[in-house]
Amino acid sequence: MSERGSGWIVFAMILMIGVGMMRVFDAIWMFRYHGALPGDLQAALFGTSLTTYAWIYLLVGIVLIAAGIGLASGSEVARWIGIFAGALAAVSAMWWIPFYPVWSLLYVVLGLLVVYALAVYGGNDAYTA
Repeated sequence: MSERGSGWIVFAMILMIGVGMMRVFDAIWMFRYHGALPGDLQAALFGTSLTTYAWIYLLVGIVLIAAGIGLASGSEVARWIGIFAGALAAVSAMWWIPFYPVWSLLYVVLGLLVVYALAVYGGNDAYTA
């Protein structure tokens, strides 16, 4: 861990696994929620069904967790999947900014930090001893 940027890589791995788990928990909540929905949800990108968002969040969460675990092994493919998944996590959080602004902006910032860490410090030379 003495190489330049190795802390960013560890940070990105932990963040991807953590955010992925939060997305899975969000999906479980959305699958199980049967209460009233916000009135503005009719103008949302994928309609008014929380089940649609739950499936999207479940897939994003699984991809984030898998990329975080793959990144721990030093996989270059996992790095590129992690960049894509971090961007996807940031974009998918923007859908909910009108309803949960602070939580959504936190997801956006965390996704962008993952993209930064993997794009700047995640090259092949970061894994050589």
